[in-house]
Amino acid sequence: MVRKAYKFKNNNQGLVVTFLVAVIILTWFSYILPRFLPGDFVTAAYSTSQVTLTAEQETALRNYYGQDEGFGQYLSRVIRFDWGYSYVFETPVSVLFFSALPWTILLMGSAHVISMLMGFVAGVEAAWRRNSSFEKGMVGGMTVLEGIPEICSGVILLFVFALQLQWFPAAGAETAYAEKNFLAYVVDVGHHLVLPLCTLVLAYFPGNFLLTRNSMMMVIMADYIKTARAKGLPPLRIRYVHAARNALLPVVTRFGMRLAFMITGALVVEKINSYPGVGTLLYNAISARDLPVIQSVVLMSSVIILAIFFALEFVYRIIDPRIQYAR
Repeated sequence: MVRKAYKFKNNNQGLVVTFLVAVIILTWFSYILPRFLPGDFVTAAYSTSQVTLTAEQETALRNYYGQDEGFGQYLSRVIRFDWGYSYVFETPVSVLFFSALPWTILLMGSAHVISMLMGFVAGVEAAWRRNSSFEKGMVGGMTVLEGIPEICSGVILLFVFALQLQWFPAAGAETAYAEKNFLAYVVDVGHHLVLPLCTLVLAYFPGNFLLTRNSMMMVIMADYIKTARAKGLPPLRIRYVHAARNALLPVVTRFGMRLAFMITGALVVEKINSYPGVGTLLYNAISARDLPVIQSVVLMSSVIILAIFFALEFVYRIIDPRIQYAR
């Protein structure tokens, strides 16, 4: 037991060291990759204007905006939590990022939780009723739905329910300049959330369903499930206490991976619905070659992805304690 506890402690320390090394590597990537984009902020800002810059003026502007900053200076700023100023908005990047992040968390978090719960329950029930009309219909429908890209379903929902029927707003996350109490504000935010949320749920639900069903199909054939049936345990208890928990690991992995990529995954849907999240912020920054915003969003997205992957290691041990002591 002492040996296993020592091994567990060493594994945790190794994870922390690996995480710190990975953060440094990701910081370098966040510095270097945006610089491979064609053009820069000066070119993007003045290419469509009537002003013609001399070579000296372009060099002076690039120096002013700090585009010749070295990696050492950039790393020093990151360590001090100084993300710089946006070229376009002339606002601290941290203010822009943390103003947009809650909207992305609201949208993507809700979509992931709803689609995972729906997919998990539907997948468990379909696997339990294998070869039934319900299972065949669900598998066929979800297979077709899985092949529809987010941009397609998003545009269809927007056209039908926002532009034609006008049931929901076509853009934004809230009604601007409207004085509302707290309850009215929550209702207004929820009203704006419906279309982008439905787009993401339609995109994520089929995959969660198919993965859960396939995982459950293997679990329900195990000997311990046959033993539980032979003992006369209630079918609902067998499904969700004995079988579903052991089918949960692949679903949690998919949930974590989807959640990790929530910032970049939200880009298309946020842009279609003009939703003011981090995806929209990144898209606008890339269009304007706003280097400090691009670097910060790329870095924070990478760190969030890395943190969730490491958190999954501990979640796995809770779901399946055997992983903790595996050699």
